[in-house]
Amino acid sequence: MKPADNKIYLASKSPRRRELLRQIGIDFELLLLRSDGPRGADVTEEVLDGESALDYVARVANEKAAFAWDLVRRRHLTPRPVLAADTTVTIDGVILGKPAGREEAVAMLQQLSGRTHEVLTSIAVHYKDFAEQRTQVSQVRFGVLSPASIAAYCATPEPYDKAGGYGIQGSAALFVEHIEGSHSGIMGLPLYETAQLLRLAGLPLP
Repeated sequence: MKPADNKIYLASKSPRRRELLRQIGIDFELLLLRSDGPRGADVTEEVLDGESALDYVARVANEKAAFAWDLVRRRHLTPRPVLAADTTVTIDGVILGKPAGREEAVAMLQQLSGRTHEVLTSIAVHYKDFAEQRTQVSQVRFGVLSPASIAAYCATPEPYDKAGGYGIQGSAALFVEHIEGSHSGIMGLPLYETAQLLRLAGLPLP
């Protein structure tokens, strides 16, 4: 089942996930899914009624990987493992997605200020008959954020394409008092679990 050219397809638009794969020497080709447009998204990222954060990220990651692998087959592309991922933030049982605008970003950061929240990243790898998924959960504690700090951060582009309205790899690192879990998972791709799945799919990794 070993891929012929030791490459994978990455079904993600996230520049952080690309950086993390390069960090551990994984060669990849982008296989992007539609997130909008006249025909809508290839995979919906709406939370289902009663769906927990854990079930939500696992479902979305699996659906993205399955859709991308189906594209590989339908387009007769070189068969390679497909990696997809989804990240969400949750606090008080509420899932915080990507803020739609400044007001929502400010509200999210106010909610996270001085408290511990969870960051869940689920990864899925599909390749031929192989289909596996893992979810990594980290706890992140923010210090108390001043209104000025929140306003300054929300004046940058950083909050608006990230679950929970912040990115730990950017200036929001100043907000983080403590983490327990995976730093790369908080960024959007837990490297330990990613390597585990890619090895199982046949990729030769150390």
